[in-house]
Amino acid sequence: MNLSPQIMPISTPQQRHPEHLPGTSILSVQGLSVGYESGLALDDISFELITGERMAVVGPNGAGKSTLFKVVAGLLKPDKGKVSVFGEEPGGHMCISYLPQHNHVDWNFPVTVSEVVMMGRARRIGMLRWPGGKDREIVEKAIETVELTRFAKRQISQLSGGQQQRMFIARALAQEADLMLMDEPVTGLDTPSQEELFAVLDALRAQQVTVMIALHDLKLASTSFDRVMLLNRRMVGIGEPAKVFTRENLALAYGDRLRFEVAGTEIPFMDDNCCGGEEDHHA
Repeated sequence: MNLSPQIMPISTPQQRHPEHLPGTSILSVQGLSVGYESGLALDDISFELITGERMAVVGPNGAGKSTLFKVVAGLLKPDKGKVSVFGEEPGGHMCISYLPQHNHVDWNFPVTVSEVVMMGRARRIGMLRWPGGKDREIVEKAIETVELTRFAKRQISQLSGGQQQRMFIARALAQEADLMLMDEPVTGLDTPSQEELFAVLDALRAQQVTVMIALHDLKLASTSFDRVMLLNRRMVGIGEPAKVFTRENLALAYGDRLRFEVAGTEIPFMDDNCCGGEEDHHA
């Protein structure tokens, strides 16, 4: 998959959103706690994201990954703590793009690829206004960037899993998002589709798009991300994969649901087959 000829024009977050405060972290989470009737989903979580980095959030089912993403996206209010994006509250922030889990999308809804991608322009266009020439141009370029031009008029259920994920990335591009949250985007994708997805994400590095992805695959997290967060309601560890994915930390996160495969790097990996499907049962 060759994205270089089609990639959208390079711009920095400050060029896309000049209202952002210079010198601030793109995402700052301090003392975040969220509870449901069944108990705490997140307990005293604190971290910051650096502009342009790619971080994986890993942990077992019910670890709070989806809850964390919803709070950062402004879809859920925390019980305690503070979340800020470029120094501002996340709710309604146009620079955040949230890609939910595959099973949270109505794939039979009668919309095409181009219509979904145009949804990324909705808040910039405004209420009761039609897309202009610039909006259509941005949407076409976003679709071209993820190599879905020939599928632009296709209903979304007719796409493969990998194409559906790339469609949502195109929507984020059309939105001119600086922070992309992807909840389990590789679930159900074959290896070629995963490679195509990460080829798009690699191309976005030039535009300093910051990406946070929830995963179950620890091997993928250890090889394809700048940093990882190991989460089980509380922060178990955050940093370089080799320093976070230790036997001790994985045991804290997963308990007895571990099967180690010692790689040549001496990093223990875990085959988390028990943890597919819905992530936060209490969400």
